[in-house]
Parts: sequence; structure tokens; C-alpha cells
Amino acid sequence: MNERSLMKGNEALAEAAVRAGCKCFFGYPITPQTEISAYLSKRIPKIGGVFLQAESEIAAINMVYGCAGSGVRCMTSSSSPGISLKTEGISYIAGADLPCVIVNVQRGGPGLGGIQPAQSDYNQVTKALGHGDFKVLVYAPGSVQEMADLTTKAFDMADLYRMPAVVLSDGLLGQMMEPVSFGEANSAQGDDTAGAAPAWAANGHGNKREKNIINSLYLQADELENKVVERFKRYKEIEGKHTLAENYETEDSEILVIAYGSTARIAKSAVRRAREQGIRAGCLRPITLWPFPKNEIVEASKNAKKVLVVEMSMGQMKDDVRLALECKIPVEFYGRTGGVIPDPADILEKIKEMTGGGC
Repeated sequence: MNERSLMKGNEALAEAAVRAGCKCFFGYPITPQTEISAYLSKRIPKIGGVFLQAESEIAAINMVYGCAGSGVRCMTSSSSPGISLKTEGISYIAGADLPCVIVNVQRGGPGLGGIQPAQSDYNQVTKALGHGDFKVLVYAPGSVQEMADLTTKAFDMADLYRMPAVVLSDGLLGQMMEPVSFGEANSAQGDDTAGAAPAWAANGHGNKREKNIINSLYLQADELENKVVERFKRYKEIEGKHTLAENYETEDSEILVIAYGSTARIAKSAVRRAREQGIRAGCLRPITLWPFPKNEIVEASKNAKKVLVVEMSMGQMKDDVRLALECKIPVEFYGRTGGVIPDPADILEKIKEMTGGGC
């Protein structure tokens, strides 16, 4: 499947997961991510894997916990309210140092909210995806191609650092169709017939090694502290090595627009229009939301007089941008919420306002 195919974002993500070696999927239907489950319900059994529609989101994430403990690549997907239900299980998975991939195709909230696209889960996924001291990797695709590419990366990085990885999409990216291509399938991952299971896996020892115990319970405070501190050493390494961001016309930008995911596509349209009118605007798109690309933001803003953060929320990422810049540059915000998608013309008007009315 190296040729380009026209696919929905949700379907491209699902196909990429299979090709990355995902052998087990556990989920529960919710709009706007149900195509992921529908696609995998047909695709995974064909490769000898397991597709299971659980009785609830809570059940699904705990099935992921058990499957991940056996060393098999596995995934779950949901949308905003469903992710909230999964958070306890995600904390257990992080506490047991297990890799897995969790997909959130965001919708408006709080509560049931609506089924339209939103980006109002940023704080949840980057700061509070469960109780306790832990982090998860967070990838924010900006196209259907990246829905595929970042899913593959999420599996690889989750395995490398033994931690959960999240692909943070939204209803716009999940439902849109674009050309996408896939690399070669990773047959050695999650395949009982190719490659040995990880040394830590609890998958039966056959009296050939010591038994492995998957556990997140440490009754001795010192022991638990040591585990958490060791985990944060890994997090620091990740922050130093694995941030990702895209620069668009940032070299000489006096107004730097920062946006992620589908909103960045709209922001780039506004930046192009601003450039046509003689306004030196640029756009930086964070691709990793954790680790947050602080250094990339500082570098992109070196000529900026002002920064504009654009989100499909009431403003959640803007605080991280201000911290990255140490409040040295004024940071303003433009956003829509509740499922309303920003318009390039409105972002352009905000850029003009920030320049004093024009070029």
C-alpha cells in the first residue's frame, strides 16, 4: 500500500496502526471517531489480531492494560467524554510502565457537548490524564498523512520509553479526506511468530526465566518515590530529544501565530493572506504537545514583536506558550469553542489589529 490512497483521517490512522504492528484494539463507539473502530473491526481479524468492542470505555482501557502487559502492541480510541472515562486506567498503565496508544478525536464539551470538532482537551491530555505524577507522549497531527505517520511514531516511542502515547486529533481531521501513503508494514511488532516479546512482558515464562509481575502498587513510600523519580528521568530525556514543530514563514515574522492540529491549517491561510498584504506574519505549529516544543517557540519568535495563539477552545495552550517565552513577548489569543471552527478572515483581522490596523 505504498501508493497514495484517498482516505478519511480516522481510516488512515487505523490502517497505520495495523501496519505499525498493532494486533489488538479495544474500544467503544462514540462520534466522531467511530470509523476507527469500524475499520479495525474488519482489518485486524484479517491479520490474526483481536478486535473487541467492550461494554464501556472503562472496560476498554483496562483491556488495553492487560494486553499491554503481555508485550503486544495495542490501541484504544475514543472522543472527549470517553477519554475522561479512561483516565483511571491510563494512570494504572503509566504506573506499570507499559506502552500503548490512545487516540482522542476531540469533540466539543464539557459534558456531552456536541459532535463538532474542538481542541478543548489540551489541558487534560498534557497535564491531567489521570491521577498521580506521570506524563504521556502527545502527538497532534495536522493532516490525514500525519494521522498515519504520527500513529506509527506513537507506537515506536511508546515502546522505546515504556509509556502511553496519545494521538490528539479532532473531528475535522478525523472526517476529512486527503491523499495518504503508507510505509512498509512492521511485521516484527506484535506478531507471535516474528521476534521475541519484550523482556519485561508477563506472557508466560515456560520455566525459562524468572516470572514478570506487572504492577503499579508500591506500599513502601520510598520504593514508590524511587519509581516516580526514575520515570521523570526518562521524561527529561524525552524533553531534550523528542520535541517536534513545524515552522511556516517564521524567519522574519513580526507577528508569530502559534496553533496546532487542524487549527494550524486555518492559521497558515491567515498568515498567507497577511503576507500578501505586506504584514510579516508567520506560524509555528507544535506537533508534540508533550514534550512541548519550548525551544522551537523561542527560536521562531526571535524577531517577533507579538505572539498570537489560536485554538478551538477558550485558550488552554496559550499558558504554555507564555511560559515558554517567559512573558518576554506579549501573547494574545483568538479562539472559537463549542465546535465552532475559526475562519481565516477572523484570524487575519486579529493579526491586523495586533499590527495597529494594517501594514
